[in-house]
Amino acid sequence: MSIQNLQTYDPFADASKGDEEGVQEGIVHIRVQQRNGRKSLTTVQGISDDFDKRKLVKVFKKEFACNGTVVEHPEYGEVIQLQGDQRRNIYSFLKNIGICKSEQLKVHGF
Repeated sequence: MSIQNLQTYDPFADASKGDEEGVQEGIVHIRVQQRNGRKSLTTVQGISDDFDKRKLVKVFKKEFACNGTVVEHPEYGEVIQLQGDQRRNIYSFLKNIGICKSEQLKVHGF
């Protein structure tokens, strides 16, 4: 007679998998960074690879009348950078177009 339920089980194994990559799946982070004086930079990280980030930047630039680029980050992958504080604009755009749901968007900054 053997006892079957004494096998080891780690309930936190799934939670630690997300920490290895450094990026949480499905969450889009919108951050603002202060440059010098009144100048600021908005970064968008975590958009799915299903979407072409260069085309998104092209639409953002026309929609929000700002400059932008896609930067390759060693830890976070491709990150979109836009001039100015565009957090609200990007949040509403991604939500209205249907790229992300509101619970997937996380806005950071002051």
